[in-house]
Amino acid sequence: MNETTRSELISSLAEAIRSATTTHPLRVAIDGPPAAGKTTLADELATVLREQGRDVIRATIDDFLFPRAQRYRRGQYSAESCYFDAHDRAGLCRVLLDPLGPGGDRRFQTSVYDRDTDTPLSLPVAAASADSVLLFDGVFLLRPELIDRWDLRIFVSVPLEQTVDRARNRATAMAGSAADTEIERSWQYRYIPSQQLYFATAHPTDHADIIVYNDQLQRPTWEVRHH
Repeated sequence: MNETTRSELISSLAEAIRSATTTHPLRVAIDGPPAAGKTTLADELATVLREQGRDVIRATIDDFLFPRAQRYRRGQYSAESCYFDAHDRAGLCRVLLDPLGPGGDRRFQTSVYDRDTDTPLSLPVAAASADSVLLFDGVFLLRPELIDRWDLRIFVSVPLEQTVDRARNRATAMAGSAADTEIERSWQYRYIPSQQLYFATAHPTDHADIIVYNDQLQRPTWEVRHH
């Protein structure tokens, strides 16, 4: 276990990416519960890698959602719905992970869904260089249907009760205290139980190459797992 400053952590992760060798773009999963700090970590890492001259593709699971009617078909507060119905995993593999993988043509898209309009989206196709890095953040990335699509697997770990506080603080900053009750309910009935379901069925930390313990944002600890 390594306790480090934030910048040391990002440097270490950048080094892990630099030392990973593939003949195709390196596909990096940054998994973890909601409000664990995945997006921030991925953005910080992207900045450092770009400064080092790497071509970085940034994408997130939120751009691979199904429309709301499908996401909530078992109910707004259903953990099963959150885990099984929310994300277009087949679309993610088809337009992004497989084209960047072994034998892929490196022609990719970073989204299939427009959150603002709640409709499917068809982006122009982009072309990746062979040595580019995909930094992909999101929930449930190390589940069985996706586990083989990643070349490096990072799990950002935070106690689930702490994620509620972070989500509440984030929402209050954006929308005021009226959002509190909705967040409490969503976390209690949808997000935390869906993470518990994920851990019980997919055991994501067993499959992670690196686990980042992000309880203290400025003093994270991390460990490399050897499989």
